[in-house]
Amino acid sequence: MKLKTFSMGGVHPPENKLSAREPIQALPLPKEVAIPLSQHLGAPAKVVVNKGDAVKVGTLIAKGESFISANIHSSVSGTVQKMDEVMDASGYKKMAVIISVEGDVWEESIDRSPDLKRECKLEPQQIVEKMKEMGIVGLGGATFPTHVKYMMPPGKTADTLVINAVECEPFLTADHRLMLERTQEILVGVEIMMKAAKVDRALIGIEANKPDAIEVMSRALTDFQGIEVIPLKVQYPQGAEKQLIKALLNREIPSGKLPLDVGCVVNNVGTAFAIYEAVQKNKPLIERVVTLTGKNLAKTANFLARTGVMANTMLTALGIDMPADTAKLISGGPMMGKAISSLTIPVTKGTSGIILMDAKEARRHKAQSCIRCGRCITVCPMGLSPYFLKILADKDQFEVCESERITDCIECGSCAYTCLATLPLLDHIRYGKTTVMRLARERSQK
Repeated sequence: MKLKTFSMGGVHPPENKLSAREPIQALPLPKEVAIPLSQHLGAPAKVVVNKGDAVKVGTLIAKGESFISANIHSSVSGTVQKMDEVMDASGYKKMAVIISVEGDVWEESIDRSPDLKRECKLEPQQIVEKMKEMGIVGLGGATFPTHVKYMMPPGKTADTLVINAVECEPFLTADHRLMLERTQEILVGVEIMMKAAKVDRALIGIEANKPDAIEVMSRALTDFQGIEVIPLKVQYPQGAEKQLIKALLNREIPSGKLPLDVGCVVNNVGTAFAIYEAVQKNKPLIERVVTLTGKNLAKTANFLARTGVMANTMLTALGIDMPADTAKLISGGPMMGKAISSLTIPVTKGTSGIILMDAKEARRHKAQSCIRCGRCITVCPMGLSPYFLKILADKDQFEVCESERITDCIECGSCAYTCLATLPLLDHIRYGKTTVMRLARERSQK
């Protein structure tokens, strides 16, 4: 059987799924956590606790008041020590709530039983409100507040829910392990999302390098209606919304449009599990699975980590030190993740993994002159001309950048990965893209 995939561009970097066989394990609690107020796309949440307040696991500590924002809940029980700035994966200091950990007392409203709760009695709008209340965001990387996706604008409807279970980034295995260990909960979550979106069909895309997940998820579907698992060819960046919709449904999203414009709502498989816990267990999003991995690590792991816990506690939990030859740290995947300066950053809702690289693997080769080979154009999944956009951005030709669709770039890094001249194409394109978007916002405000 020929496997489906998207039709334009893409690459296949070494998969390096070193932690794929490591079961999810709970990360021990530290003495203190720093829970950032910006764990989502959009405006930071507004603090609703004060210094000296006692909190439990699941207590609301910051409220997402803007249209695009998300609630933040305490991931631990203890006492609020202060509000202070802490460094996060962006490299900038952001405001966070610092809490000293005292025991592990949960809000009584949270159902902590292991029992599967199948029937959802909430109406679609009530489900959306529960997503908002529980601070659910997209766990595939973008951390877009999930409830906003289900607030359908007038005249817009969806016919298909698309579940991204691709996990196409090298090294990362958090979604893979979640599918193997929380299969039923994920599928109930998908049912709830279908109800919220008012659709009768859901497609779960899983790449063929996860045959065990495909088998387990497919076998479990005997008890579920309208849900289908679709095996996909291994091709990066298949986890991007436009590429996944093309692979599964052969629908093209026009430039500047969204999945809903072609009848789709797209969410990550980890988000489906979080929605199950939010709706059926009344549990806020206060923890997630994080992959700790690297070729130079003696051990790798998939941790269930509370938000606000420092990333370096994962090494401590494994009983190992950071290898002396570590030259680069990455939060997220190696293609779209962010290089970080240290592991003293907090785990957030968007932390899918931490990768350690030695000097050989992390080395960035000296850039050479472009040889006009056209490889960057061939692999661009959006049909752009990366080398041309780089030149335009370097020369601050932002109007031309906009006309050449620079904002369509999904920042997958395929162009830089395949460049024979080792040009940092994505760095230059990001500069041009962010500037074009800023100028567009300024125009709209005049």
